[in-house]
Amino acid sequence: MNKRSQVLSMFQHGALALMCAAAIIPLYWMVISSLKNESEIFTASLFPLQPTFGNYSYAFSQMPIVRMIFNSFGVSILMTVLQLATGLLAAYALVRWRFRGKSLIFALLSVTWLIPFQAIMIPNYVLINDMGLNETLLGIVLPFGVSTFAILSLYQAFQSFPGVLIEAACIDGLSDWGILSRLILPNIRSTVASLGIIQFINAWNEYLWPMLVTKDMNSAPIQIGLKLFVNSDTNMWGSLMAATTVSCLPILLIYLVLRRQIVDSFIRFGIK
Repeated sequence: MNKRSQVLSMFQHGALALMCAAAIIPLYWMVISSLKNESEIFTASLFPLQPTFGNYSYAFSQMPIVRMIFNSFGVSILMTVLQLATGLLAAYALVRWRFRGKSLIFALLSVTWLIPFQAIMIPNYVLINDMGLNETLLGIVLPFGVSTFAILSLYQAFQSFPGVLIEAACIDGLSDWGILSRLILPNIRSTVASLGIIQFINAWNEYLWPMLVTKDMNSAPIQIGLKLFVNSDTNMWGSLMAATTVSCLPILLIYLVLRRQIVDSFIRFGIK
C-alpha cells in the first residue's frame, strides 16, 4: 500500500507539473516574443537572440495602452459595484419580505440565469444605441448592472443568517436599511468580498459585448484595443505581444496581492 501511494503521489505531481507547464508556456512565449525583432518573431527559439524593447515603444506609440487599462479598471469596478449593490438589495427583499408572487420572481430569476447573453445581445445593443451610449463605458456597464448569479449567491448567504437576530433588530426599531448595512453585511463580508472578486474577474474578461459597443481605442477596454490593433494594417506581431504583456501586468499584480482571497473565492463558489 505504501508503494502504491507513492506511485499515485508521483503520478499526481507529474500531472500537476504538466498542467502548470501547459499554463505557463503560452505566457512565456508571449513575453519572449515581445522581445524579438521582426526577423526572428516566427522562429522557434526559446530565447530572443537579439533582445529589443522596440516593440514596446512602438506599441505605446500606436495604442493608448494606459488609457485602455484604466478603461478596463473603470468598467470592471463599476460593473462589480453595481452587481453587488443590486444583488444585496434584491436578495434582502426576497429573504426579508413576504409578498404575493415572491416564488414566481425567484423562479424567473433562476430561469434567466440559464439564458445566454447572446440571446439578448441584439435587443440590448438596440437599446444602448437608442440611448446614445455607443462608444461609452456606461454603454458597456449598463446591461451588466444586475447579475442573477450575485442575487442567488447572496440569497443563499442571507438564508443562512439567523432570523432571530433580524427580529430582535426590528423590535429595537432598526430600519431595513440599518438591518442590512449594520447587522447582516458585517457578518457576511467574506462572502460579499469573495463574490466581488469573482464578479471583477468576470467583468475584466468580458469581451463580446464591449467589442460590439466600442470601436474606438480611446473608449475601449484593453482587450478590445488589442483586437483593434490586430485588425490594423500593420499587424506587428512583436508589438502586439508587447502590448499583451503590458495588459497582463495589472491583473497579475492584483493576483499576487490577493492570491489567497482569489483562491478562496473560487473554492467557495465552485463548491456551490
